[in-house]
Amino acid sequence: MANVILIGTQWGDEGKGKIVDLLTEWAEVVVRFQGGNNAGHTLVIDGQRYALHLIPSGIMRPEKICIIGSGVVIDLKILLEEIDLLQKQSGRDVLPQLILSDEAHLILESHRRLDQAREKQRGTAKIGTTGRGIGPAYESKMARWGLRLGDLLAPEAVLEARLKNLLEQHNLMLEKIYNEAPVSFAKVFAELKEAAAIVCPVIKKVPYELARCLEKNESILFEGAQGTLLDIDHGTYPFVTSSSTMAANACASSGVGVTDIDEVIGVVKAYTTRVGSGPFPVELDDEIGEHLSVRGGEVGTTTGRPRRCGWLDLVALRYAALLNGLNSFALTKLDVLSGLETIKVCTGYRLHGKIIEYFPSSIEDLEACEPVLSEFAGWDEDISAILDYDQLPENARKYVSYIEEQLGIKAMLVSVGPDREQTMIRHNPFVE
Repeated sequence: MANVILIGTQWGDEGKGKIVDLLTEWAEVVVRFQGGNNAGHTLVIDGQRYALHLIPSGIMRPEKICIIGSGVVIDLKILLEEIDLLQKQSGRDVLPQLILSDEAHLILESHRRLDQAREKQRGTAKIGTTGRGIGPAYESKMARWGLRLGDLLAPEAVLEARLKNLLEQHNLMLEKIYNEAPVSFAKVFAELKEAAAIVCPVIKKVPYELARCLEKNESILFEGAQGTLLDIDHGTYPFVTSSSTMAANACASSGVGVTDIDEVIGVVKAYTTRVGSGPFPVELDDEIGEHLSVRGGEVGTTTGRPRRCGWLDLVALRYAALLNGLNSFALTKLDVLSGLETIKVCTGYRLHGKIIEYFPSSIEDLEACEPVLSEFAGWDEDISAILDYDQLPENARKYVSYIEEQLGIKAMLVSVGPDREQTMIRHNPFVE
């Protein structure tokens, strides 16, 4: 048995979905522990593409249990659409594989409307949210007037009263602050009851479910969303997500003890990308950035927005390794660097004329940082069909070794394409 946390080390979009899907071959249970449908994983299995936003990536293996934990905020409309699409694509019923936490909070139409109204009001100073109601849903949770999935199991009068209380607060803000139309209670209530008829059978108390898995020595894989630099506390605030993306939050938001975790793996893209607004010291606004964007297919799974591209940022990665206590990392999209004569890596920042090697908390300082770059010789070979690490071009192996040296941990796998098979596993915590 091994219990493993897998998280993103950059600004999200590192390729976590593929790695989770791959490792689920050895894990009996996969747990999504934070975020909402602002996240997106794209899987490619036997040439078929699957886009997931809420459901853990392990859903593609029929024998696995997939849990959506207490720290996730759930838009039931999106969840049901995702279930329906997966069932059509796979030709099987995926609902029996799911367990939904009764403590997870719900995203309602009013949350989405507030999210969009706020971004509209910010104008050019917008944060770049997905407009899917994630932030307002976490606000409702912290304000203690949120609606939880378990409320769907309550008597109808209880659900009705709690929904009315929430919508009164939201409609007041929509009408008085943002000059927007109110949300219909009757419409939202009817939608909740319709969704409840489908999801109620799989709503459970997740900490007890996980305790039973531990008692049976079943391996658990905890799947993070977004990335370390989008963490609400330690990321590039205010250009962050609304939850903690840290490895430690896998325990807090799922309901397991930290002593039950055996390994923490960070997913590292071989270069760096960012979606939306916010400082990005290594950004490339040139033909190299275009190369990375085109070769890497850098368009957001959830938003459809193009990702900003840049060189690998080791200052940010060392910070992520420190925050998460990484034991190893999974390197993705190494194949995208093929064809570049020279590859550069950011080893430090130049801030107001001084070289620093730490990641600033101040957004103004980070925006003022210029990358200090080291150069490496590239390689011309197409490596997307290589399955043996030792068969990689020498310069590709040198690049991987340099990252390992800088982070002080080993690459447990190297990915050279989107498909499951395009992966070289060098260390498997589930079998070693």
